[in-house]
Amino acid sequence: MQLVIAEKPSVAQSIANVLGADERKDGYMEGNGSIVSWCVGHLVELAQPDAYSDAWKKWTYDSLPMIPEHWQHEVKKDTVAQFRVLKELMHDPRVDSVVCATDAGREGELIFRLVYEQAGCSKPMKRLWISSMEESAIREGFENLKPGSDYDHLYHSALCRQEADWLVGINGTRLFTVLYGGKVLKVGRVQTPTLAMLVEREAKIMNFKKEQYFMAHILCGGVDAATERINSKTEAENVAGACLNGQALVTSVVKEEKAVAPPKLYDLTTLQRDANRLFGFTAKQTLEYTQSLYEKKMCTYPRTDSQYLSDDMGQTAGNVIEAIFGSILFEENRMFNPDIKRVLNSKKVTDHHAIIPTMEIAKADLAALPETERKILSLVANRLLCATGEKHLYETVKAEFSCGGYTFATSGKSVLKNGWKDFEDAFKRSFKTTEEKEQEDKKLPELSEGQTFDGVQTKISEHYTTPPKHFMEDSLLSAMERAGNEDMSDDVERKGLGTPATRADIIEKLVKDG
Repeated sequence: MQLVIAEKPSVAQSIANVLGADERKDGYMEGNGSIVSWCVGHLVELAQPDAYSDAWKKWTYDSLPMIPEHWQHEVKKDTVAQFRVLKELMHDPRVDSVVCATDAGREGELIFRLVYEQAGCSKPMKRLWISSMEESAIREGFENLKPGSDYDHLYHSALCRQEADWLVGINGTRLFTVLYGGKVLKVGRVQTPTLAMLVEREAKIMNFKKEQYFMAHILCGGVDAATERINSKTEAENVAGACLNGQALVTSVVKEEKAVAPPKLYDLTTLQRDANRLFGFTAKQTLEYTQSLYEKKMCTYPRTDSQYLSDDMGQTAGNVIEAIFGSILFEENRMFNPDIKRVLNSKKVTDHHAIIPTMEIAKADLAALPETERKILSLVANRLLCATGEKHLYETVKAEFSCGGYTFATSGKSVLKNGWKDFEDAFKRSFKTTEEKEQEDKKLPELSEGQTFDGVQTKISEHYTTPPKHFMEDSLLSAMERAGNEDMSDDVERKGLGTPATRADIIEKLVKDG
């Protein structure tokens, strides 16, 4: 009999349904040759300093640094009951193998392995590695279970992360609290450099001194053209006065066709950024809503840093796109010929592929979803349409004028083919998003070099330089993702601060701690 251990009860229930383990017991389900149980997040954690030495019980400068010679773990007090259930099941003589079915990622591996080690289990271990909670994906996963040893590197990576957090967090927190006293000053391997970015930005804003400047404009032939910055209002007025009722000559007209490629599919961080920008969701909320959709089998695994699908997923992507047109309620549902090859690249898929909806959307009652989850699901679905859509084509026009001995410039933009932005525009109209409206680019009238305009009118405009913007979660997530890039050589893999799965919690901690 196999013992299957999931990360949480809801996932265990989905697995039990597929395996036919339908007899509910206290803390697990059983049937058809399988026992299915669950953790409740982390059941086992690193021991606190008190467990190592009496000298480490007191917060003193002399006790630092605290570096355990041998790491100790302990069962979390609020999860002792479920740990005992798992330990008894692992030592049940009927059980001949244990399947790790926690989330297919570094933290999921750690959650299971610490329980396995703490329980003293030595039975053969296998790994269920899936990116979707659909019944077909679960069945396929159990048909292709991997040896647990294949993921030892993932476990050791997670242990290293956990121990590094302990060393930096506990030693740093005690050091700064002892030195600067008064209240606990929390230090963290990721949260402290993130806080430093916030402090640096705030300092730039506080120390910013706005500068006034002016621009002189000529108005002719339906065009508003302006000079570059002029520091003096008097000088700007003189420029405008020199041109009033004069003649303007078009000295240059440059037209250029440009293209905006479709965006990549969502990984967790880009999804969190867009959900914050469009709906005001925090990073943590977006992760919670997406995790719930994953457990409801409506989207794939959320904690991913990949923005591509594997090469063998072309047919799946095509089927999902058809399901989107039949199920997701956008303002416009027009058929198109998706370029699916653009989103397929196995070399750029890490542990999990990009986040996309599943075929469950074709049969589920989407109206029954909470509005928050429906927004996230629609956002993910819309991104699949955008990513496989056509390029957005537009033309820019830059024109320069000479008048009164001065140079004036203006620019315009016109859309040639909306392409993938058809889907983005329809999505924004459907959900009336909170995103700030972009200033529309004006379309210039037809201009040609050598063209002249008589009776020019003029004006001046007043402007002020603006300080850096405060971080929003969208921009902070981006800054965390890019942190340190400028200090790294091109051959170093860039990971930034935190992971897609942990950045949300780091931001929440900083907000909570003030």
